Amino acid sequence: MKSANATVHGAISIVNAIASGNGSALGISLKVNAEVEFTEGNGITFEPKGEFRDDKLIRAVVNNAVPKKILEQYNVKVNVNSEIPVGYGLKSSSAVSNAVSLACLKIVKENIDDLDVVNTAVDASFDAKVTITGAFDDACASYFGGFVITNNLTRELIRHEKVSKDLYAIILIPNKSERDDPLRLRILSKFFDDAFDLARNTEYWEAMMLNGILVSAGLTMNYKPIKEAVENGALAASVSGNGPALAAVAYEWRLDNIVKCWNEYDGKVIIAKVNNEKAMVVG
Repeated sequence: MKSANATVHGAISIVNAIASGNGSALGISLKVNAEVEFTEGNGITFEPKGEFRDDKLIRAVVNNAVPKKILEQYNVKVNVNSEIPVGYGLKSSSAVSNAVSLACLKIVKENIDDLDVVNTAVDASFDAKVTITGAFDDACASYFGGFVITNNLTRELIRHEKVSKDLYAIILIPNKSERDDPLRLRILSKFFDDAFDLARNTEYWEAMMLNGILVSAGLTMNYKPIKEAVENGALAASVSGNGPALAAVAYEWRLDNIVKCWNEYDGKVIIAKVNNEKAMVVG
């Protein structure tokens, strides 16, 4: 029997892509592990080990990655173990779909093209209806690590570069996970273009700050924690994805102050490192 094990990381937003189709994101160290095994039988078996339980997405990834003829000959058994909170804008769906895509393609192909893996995951996300733009920016940041800048509509990876390894991501996970309709952000598309231009000019922290203002305003979210994070030493802070999680980036000596101020809000604070590591697979 054939098997493969893939590890992929999460990400946070620099510029939300929903408004204009252009986005930017940054890899973080929270990780997803996907183990795929081809056994006797046929069909797809999903065995979640953590809180990620989207069977529809897993099946969509496998159906996109594994040729139909092989699916008729084997049962594809998928185990997923994720550290990334689900449904908070921390790219859990992108990370899981990347990990399952990579593990599947490792088994069925001799040579793996990185963007093949990512595009297979994005196709599956569309099929499973877990994305609006395809989240190509999130998928690239999750897969490659570091900063990415993308055109999600054409699936162009415009730039990828490493981030200083000395930085941390501080994440506030609110107790309430309600989110407003993200399509409302399109009203502000001109201003998201400005944020994207900042990111293209490598002014990532300025882009992230403007993104935080725009998403907070567009989705009527509380901006105060973002402002307080910066007042307490964060290089930038923003809403990640469509929320409700907030993310700040800072050096280690600033962590205590930021965590202290965010602990005043209802929710849980998570600290992760930024991530430059590309997805890995063995099998």
